Amino acid sequence: MARTRPLPDDKANRMRAEKAGRRAERLCVFWLRLKGYRILATRHKSPVGEIDIIAKRGNVLVAVEVKNRIDRDTALYAVSAKQQNRIARALDGFAGRAGHTGDLRLDLMIVHDRIKISHITDAWRPRP
Repeated sequence: MARTRPLPDDKANRMRAEKAGRRAERLCVFWLRLKGYRILATRHKSPVGEIDIIAKRGNVLVAVEVKNRIDRDTALYAVSAKQQNRIARALDGFAGRAGHTGDLRLDLMIVHDRIKISHITDAWRPRP
């Protein structure tokens, strides 16, 4: 029988964080559906960046960045200005390819304390 070697701590931590992040995204998708959003894409990759969730409600196309953190305050500061602008450009590209002519919005959803969800609508505006 082959012996398995334990993963180095940093790799094991990254794998745990990735698993927790995917779980948080699934929770947020479920929550958004309950609130009447139609999910158009998850983990959407574009040349300028990745969007965790793209959803639509009414005539508003929404890019949702999901953060899984210990508390809400930590998550609020986890999205840098550079990342915010990348997400905004990726949403612009998605909207153009989809022929969306309505409003665009950038939201932040935070999963904290394992199951609590905070949804911050219109969390930021792209910076020039």
